[in-house]
Amino acid sequence: MKLIVGLGNPGNEYKQTRHNAGFMVIDELASVYNIAVNKKKYKSFFGKDSINDIEVVLAKPQTFMNLSGDSVAQMIKGFNLSADDLIIIYDDMDMDIGRIRIRDKGSHGGHRGVRSIIDAIGTDSFVRIKIGIGRPRAGMDSSDYVLTNFKKDELPILKEAIKRASDALSFLIKGDTVAAMNRFNK
Repeated sequence: MKLIVGLGNPGNEYKQTRHNAGFMVIDELASVYNIAVNKKKYKSFFGKDSINDIEVVLAKPQTFMNLSGDSVAQMIKGFNLSADDLIIIYDDMDMDIGRIRIRDKGSHGGHRGVRSIIDAIGTDSFVRIKIGIGRPRAGMDSSDYVLTNFKKDELPILKEAIKRASDALSFLIKGDTVAAMNRFNK
């Protein structure tokens, strides 16, 4: 089984913000594979089904971004999984909008949600998909920037990135991280 967690903030006011790129990928996967992400447990909304004959849990923690680790740790324990079964999807300000990057481990890179997960599960060795959201304009606080909505002209680029991230998961759930990185880290 693979635990696929999109990071974001709960609530309609955050639905289209840059910080919710991970939630957007989970919504795309849920739509494509007809998986209802409506069970509430482990401080998360989740749905359990299979993708390409591999059992998956799609999850959207409801703890707010900076406390995501609490939910992820509970799900790992509750589903009897390990960090090797975990795939995290989240926004990245250090990449242009629309770019995606897959990694099999690494630091939090300043992302508080990822830092929370690393602290909660005790390792940085888990697969992650980063979705580029671009940098804030000069003088804008990064905490404010991630809570802004995407601009209208950015939405088609974002939509394509979400689709590519969703496509990459067909490799990642099979454990083929190197193939996914070779194909999607362009």
